[in-house]
Amino acid sequence: MQDHLEPRVRIPADLLRCIIACIEIGLLVGLVSLAGDTAHGVELTAVGASHFLPRVLLPVVGFAAPATLMILPVALAGRLLFHRQPRRLAEAVLTGAITVAVAALANVLLRQPGAAVLYHALVTRPSGLGQRPLDGLLAGLAAYITIIGLSGRPRWRTAFWLAIGFYGLASLGRPHTHTTLFSLAITLLLGSAIGSGFRYAAGSVSERPSAAEIATALSTADTQVVSMRRIWDAGTETRSYAATTRDGSRLDVTVFDRDQQAADAFYRLYRRVRLKTQVSRSAPLTVERAVERRALLTYAVEDAGVKTPRLRALIKVGPEAAVLANEHHAGTTLAELPGEPTIAQLSQIWDTVLRLHAHRVAHRALTADRILFTGGGAGAVMLLDPGSGDVAASDLQLRLDLTQLLAELALIVGPGRAADLALEKVGDAELVTLLPLLQPVALHRSTRAALRRHKDVLPALRKRLTASVPDGEVAPVQLERIRLRSLLTLVGGLVAGYALVVQLGKVNLAQLLGHADLRWTLVALALSAATYVGAAWSLSGFVLERLRFARTLLAQVAGSFVTLVTPAAVGGVALNIRYLRQAEVAPADAAASIAVSQVIAFGLHMTLLVIFAAVTGASQRHSLHPPTWLYIALAVLAAGILVLLAFPAGRRVIQSRLAPAISRAVPRLLDVAQRPAKLAEGIGGALLLTAAYILCLAACVRALGGSAPIASIAVVYLTGSALGSVVPTPGGLGAVEVALSAGLTAAHLPAATALSSVLLFRTLTFWLPVPAGWASMNYLQRHGAL
Repeated sequence: MQDHLEPRVRIPADLLRCIIACIEIGLLVGLVSLAGDTAHGVELTAVGASHFLPRVLLPVVGFAAPATLMILPVALAGRLLFHRQPRRLAEAVLTGAITVAVAALANVLLRQPGAAVLYHALVTRPSGLGQRPLDGLLAGLAAYITIIGLSGRPRWRTAFWLAIGFYGLASLGRPHTHTTLFSLAITLLLGSAIGSGFRYAAGSVSERPSAAEIATALSTADTQVVSMRRIWDAGTETRSYAATTRDGSRLDVTVFDRDQQAADAFYRLYRRVRLKTQVSRSAPLTVERAVERRALLTYAVEDAGVKTPRLRALIKVGPEAAVLANEHHAGTTLAELPGEPTIAQLSQIWDTVLRLHAHRVAHRALTADRILFTGGGAGAVMLLDPGSGDVAASDLQLRLDLTQLLAELALIVGPGRAADLALEKVGDAELVTLLPLLQPVALHRSTRAALRRHKDVLPALRKRLTASVPDGEVAPVQLERIRLRSLLTLVGGLVAGYALVVQLGKVNLAQLLGHADLRWTLVALALSAATYVGAAWSLSGFVLERLRFARTLLAQVAGSFVTLVTPAAVGGVALNIRYLRQAEVAPADAAASIAVSQVIAFGLHMTLLVIFAAVTGASQRHSLHPPTWLYIALAVLAAGILVLLAFPAGRRVIQSRLAPAISRAVPRLLDVAQRPAKLAEGIGGALLLTAAYILCLAACVRALGGSAPIASIAVVYLTGSALGSVVPTPGGLGAVEVALSAGLTAAHLPAATALSSVLLFRTLTFWLPVPAGWASMNYLQRHGAL
């Protein structure tokens, strides 16, 4: 029997428990610190409920609870010594002692002036006598129990939690107690965190069954296992063995251990949170569910008429392990082929997978090492390890299976051959549904790693397949539940909103806005309307096809509603591309026109910023004095850009972002340059758009009685607008207000006047057009223009 089992193993589940306990401690500390009144109310309710206990029971509970907590660790120590595990007992005692010391240190820190709020929240009656918010002995006991481990021992676990419950009840019910519900919870979590962390760092004694134990469990009267050889692979969830029986046949043995099942817990949790339910493959942490699922999938694949190794045995070995034994079949996997597979072999793979899908069964792990060629002729393809698949699979799950197969074959035979075969097997209609799913996040883990090494494969495959789609356009499919951009938008919105609220608290808005000059307010409103005319000209000027001006203008007004729920630089672009597509502009031309308008607008923006900054700097009387934090922010931004440029990976990222836009913009710009009227319309519209915004901000300043040079206002607006397009909040909300108000203050306007001017400006240019934008969008959608 060839095997090698480590005497001690680090179980990832212990690390996961430690992290979860630390997060829970942080949440409880944040709750009692930020919501002290609510926490105090919960505490009074809990303590008040404990006082309803009969008075006769309080002395009994008060005596029994500490006694049980003393007897329980002694009993567990005796059990460990009986089973000859003195090392685990020593580790448990040492960890408990360390936890007691940590709790004592935490009590000292909590009595410091800086932690007064938290201390008062954890102690019901602080009297300055130095009460201990955290119970060190209880925390030490929790760590002690965690090291010993009560998994698989339900009676001991029940006794422990009953003792904890009685102890908490007795502590809360004492007449002059200073213990709180939150302090008890934090104490237990502290012990659990330290115990789990120590278990992971030091490792646990392995209870995995050995090869000899597995062979004994597999042997029956008809089948005697005479040898077992460990097969080492990169998999972390299971152990694999090659077993040989007395009659010479071979079995492929897969062992599932409870600790190995938790090995990829972090990765599975990450995938479940990030991806939608049908995209992320559910992988149960329990051994029983894992083996039951694999057995079910094996039977389902066989029932579909697809070859897969027959399941010979499914047994449990010990209290925390299960074994699957499948027949072994000789052959060569797709990954082991000496050369590229033939057309006949590739066709057999597709036919096998499509036959499986006809029975609504998805494999969900169609990698090259799981596709076995067992011999010549039809039906020679065998699918290995179908346990990660789905029965009664949905249409999306079946399409994801085909997408995985397509990407895997593209890595082996190239995008061209893989695409041609896919077109032959699934046809154009099915291909349209597969194309949006060609995203790395939807593919198997090993396939994603291979695609990172061959970065040109997936883009080439998409390009080859897109050319075969009849209309050349594929609707995107959102597979992710949470995207990084959405998360950044949420965080950025909260930060910006907090900054805006802080600024609003410094002024009396009703009083200041009530004194606004109506004439200048109407001028600002007219200039706000002029920005949409400029945006319409800026778009139509770079589109060679004829556009109806009225509808183009309405599309720009509709953009004011879209930017309310999307970042400033994203929603408007998507809406304009959609509008041009509905106006029968080719997809490539629409993207190129938008790219040209963005490049021209960016160039004009930076040119005007340099010009007005030079004019402002030349003026001694009205020069701007930016705040110190602006220089720090610019320095950090410049340092970040330099760091990106210093490394090849950073340069590739910048190139990947800029190169597509420039490659689309240059040919389109050359076409537009041959029509001077169109070029003038596009550039004139971009200039009108920027000038109208600058003058609108200046009119808002005058409406509230302020006065500043137009050059200074231009610099403030151009800087704030650039910042708003970078910050991932809807319409740059929060960031634009803070930047513009800080800029106007630096231009020697009173802080209250500056903030009120900015709020009036944002009301006229961002909030007021929203109803009109909603109406314009509905009108264009009803008439097929969006």
